[in-house]
Amino acid sequence: MNKPLAGIRILDLTHMLSGPYCGMILADLGAETIKVEPLNGEGTRKLLATDPENSLNGMGAYYITLNRNKQSVCVDLKSEQGLEVFYDLVRNVDVVINNFGAGVPTRLKIDYDHLKEVNPAIITCCITGFGNNGPNYKRPSFDQVAQATGGGMSITGESEEQQVRAGIPIGDLGGGMFAVMGIQAALLEREKSGEGQDVDISMLDCQISLLNYMATMYFMSGKDPYPIGNSHFVHVPYDTFKTQDGYIVIAVITDNFWQNLKEVVPCEEFNTSKYDTQPGRWEDRMLINAKLNETLSAKPSAHWLGLLEGARIPCAPVNKLSQALSDEQVLFRNMVVDLPHPDGTSTKGPGNPIKFSRSNEESFAPAPLLGQDTDKVLSDILGLDQSTISRLKQDKVIG
Repeated sequence: MNKPLAGIRILDLTHMLSGPYCGMILADLGAETIKVEPLNGEGTRKLLATDPENSLNGMGAYYITLNRNKQSVCVDLKSEQGLEVFYDLVRNVDVVINNFGAGVPTRLKIDYDHLKEVNPAIITCCITGFGNNGPNYKRPSFDQVAQATGGGMSITGESEEQQVRAGIPIGDLGGGMFAVMGIQAALLEREKSGEGQDVDISMLDCQISLLNYMATMYFMSGKDPYPIGNSHFVHVPYDTFKTQDGYIVIAVITDNFWQNLKEVVPCEEFNTSKYDTQPGRWEDRMLINAKLNETLSAKPSAHWLGLLEGARIPCAPVNKLSQALSDEQVLFRNMVVDLPHPDGTSTKGPGNPIKFSRSNEESFAPAPLLGQDTDKVLSDILGLDQSTISRLKQDKVIG
């Protein structure tokens, strides 16, 4: 396998979105990712599974996307025998990921303190809403809770009267992305120390990190920012503008871009030295935006985008998903791929955004049926014979 994480073996205990997304990225990068599920399957299997528009032969959009390139093993972690089977697997893997609620891994005896006794080199990663410590860490959390608590929601939308969450679930996805970074960093550190460790990912922490320079601006000014729609708090014009047949964005971030824009979008009011620099444009931003909307609405998006791109002015169409997923650049970069079903049918979904010059294989195996790899994994990794596996199934330890 020509993938950068080939040779790394992971037990993925995750469910819903943040954890499975982390496991999906690691699996796309070549890690052997074994999804450990309860005997009745993890909850995401059922999401949209019977929806006629958003499922494929009993597999919903969530599951078929988030669990590609993974294997499925069913183990009852609440039984003593099941826990022993799990510990045997832990002895033979590099990483264990979960996104259970705070306290659940400890109660199940699958947290780092328990697993390091089984395998001192193990790396564990737990993705939770608020981390594994602190005054409020036991609070339940999902994507919207993380977005709201992390402050980003308060600056998203058109006005302070109606805050809006991000259209994509950045609270969950952010937790998954930072978990991938943390796990890979822990794997690198283990090469030096020979020891494992726990990677503690708080979705709230991730949202605070994503505030980035805006948090620093708050500490400098003491002022809470507020929603400003698609405009910018410095640059003008920098916004969404209506054309004859849709919307485009224009991002003038230098004075040179402004001079070029005046050539592309002629407007008598723009011909003043006041607008040659940002302060003047900022003062009259409402007028500038109104005139742009008035002029741009007379012709279609393609007309204006051609002129703007020719003048090297940052711009883009506001694409619907159907447009974004058929964009020639997106397709060229293999960002739309086939997602096969175990029965041989397939649908399409997003590809892997991490590209390599050498370890560049991109392949996407089907999301697994429930427990389809239990026998193979327990035989290949633990050396269990078929009679032992059959007995464990009869005792409902595995499935």
